[in-house]
Amino acid sequence: MKRLSMLLVVLVVIQKINAQQERVITTAVPFLTIASDARASGMGEMGVATSFDAYSQQWNPAKFAFAENKTGVGISYTPYLESIVSDVSLLSASYYNKITDRSAFAFSVRYFGLGEIELRTTPDPDVFTLVKPNEFAIDGSYSLKLGPTFSMAVGGRFIRSNLRLQEGSQDSQAANAFAVDIAGFYRSREIAYNSFDGRWRGGFNISNLGGKIQYDEGGQENFLPTNLKFGAGFDFIFDQDNVLGLHTEFNKFLVPTPRDFNGDGLITSEDNDEYQQIGFFSGVFESFGDAPDGFSEELKEITWAIGAEYTYREAFMLRGGYFNESQEKGSRRFFTLGAGFQFKSAQIDLSYLFSTSQISNPLENTLRFSFTFNFGEELVND
Repeated sequence: MKRLSMLLVVLVVIQKINAQQERVITTAVPFLTIASDARASGMGEMGVATSFDAYSQQWNPAKFAFAENKTGVGISYTPYLESIVSDVSLLSASYYNKITDRSAFAFSVRYFGLGEIELRTTPDPDVFTLVKPNEFAIDGSYSLKLGPTFSMAVGGRFIRSNLRLQEGSQDSQAANAFAVDIAGFYRSREIAYNSFDGRWRGGFNISNLGGKIQYDEGGQENFLPTNLKFGAGFDFIFDQDNVLGLHTEFNKFLVPTPRDFNGDGLITSEDNDEYQQIGFFSGVFESFGDAPDGFSEELKEITWAIGAEYTYREAFMLRGGYFNESQEKGSRRFFTLGAGFQFKSAQIDLSYLFSTSQISNPLENTLRFSFTFNFGEELVND
């Protein structure tokens, strides 16, 4: 991408700003909400209550306590706006290690690059400044089993957003922030039913709890994408070779809803100034009951997804899912398909997205890739 106008298109798509949707909740660093691995992407972009994998850091770090190998590494690549540009993408890498049978720690990095931008102040085609806006996050977590079927985790995150463009002779400043996650995961023992065995799963994750992010002194403060995920799933274990997992997940931004504070029927700059006075901590609690149209609008702020994963001999996986968001709150609606192939300690996952919304999805018709490598002895979980 070589033009400033193209960057503006990217930022508008990322923030989902639409003039007809004044009460759509937008936040800073929205790249943190993009599914960064192909397995979760293939199941409707969910992962809070699915089985453990190396990418659990984003979805539910409490799952690391149920890891089946001593150590693992995951690497993932997600093209972004691939139908428009070729140099915008999300890269992620993760690492986990089981400390004991009951505990584990993990680290991950996510990097969102927005390509190269040529800034020009003269008509001379040979005179320009080349900039490379980007954002990244570095995560760490610790998970612990509190019992044979339940674990919890805490995580920390450093976020750096370098989207400001150079102005004159002054170098713009990158914005930094810190956030924490609190997560829990439940996995039942295998239960014998009439014609199959089964296993229940459940999980929650409160992610990106932290102060607002600000790009310059005196500038607007922006909420982080603080989010509550919760979900459940069930594994149909037909025999040792065939397993079918069905899952569902719900998401709610713990960020205040933009609204008309002065009652003039419009959301103006004055309303925005008052919105900015809300602190991040009080905003978490306000987010459950501040929608102007009451409870019905609060429900519209909850996205939901359903997904399925069929596993054959732990070597081949076939996945599908659907994600739904209210038309008044962003209108992200899409189907996903995915597959996985495992050979010894290595696994490759792929996923593809089909949008069903009238609003274009930046990940539409995009093929995503993930690679996982598990090392060390295999562990036995109760």
